[in-house]
Amino acid sequence: MLKISKKYSLYLSLAVSVLFFLVCVAGSFMMPRVMETLVRLYDTIHAGASVILQGDLVLMYSLAYAILVFALLADVLLVVLLLRVYREQVFTYRSVALIRSISWCCFFVAAAFGVVGFYFHVAWCIALAAVFLGLCVRVVKNVIEEATEIKSENDLTV
Repeated sequence: MLKISKKYSLYLSLAVSVLFFLVCVAGSFMMPRVMETLVRLYDTIHAGASVILQGDLVLMYSLAYAILVFALLADVLLVVLLLRVYREQVFTYRSVALIRSISWCCFFVAAAFGVVGFYFHVAWCIALAAVFLGLCVRVVKNVIEEATEIKSENDLTV
């Protein structure tokens, strides 16, 4: 299996995080076109009967931009966490708080996709994946939190 150094792995993670941020920002400008395409697809599937009302469209736009905001927030928190790893400040309560916040962002995105799932059923698959990701992040948070407690106890012992 390919093994890269800790330093390059950190740089790669930071680069991918920055790239994801830029893709999300670009996505915010492309959102009207994407939503228009999705609505046309929905109308085509439902035999041309426009089932998505204006209020539904406003809800979908609101959810889409909320998803984007929470994805950007999670990405910024991830970059801050990676910078803390770079400075070797991993086992701290601040790092635990960052990981906790990232998991809550995942859960919010899951909830928003769950609502979108009433219009586009495939969104429920994305919601399920976001819940699983949030759960994985929570497990990592619990592990880091426990390690932080042990580190704090060891620092007091010395």
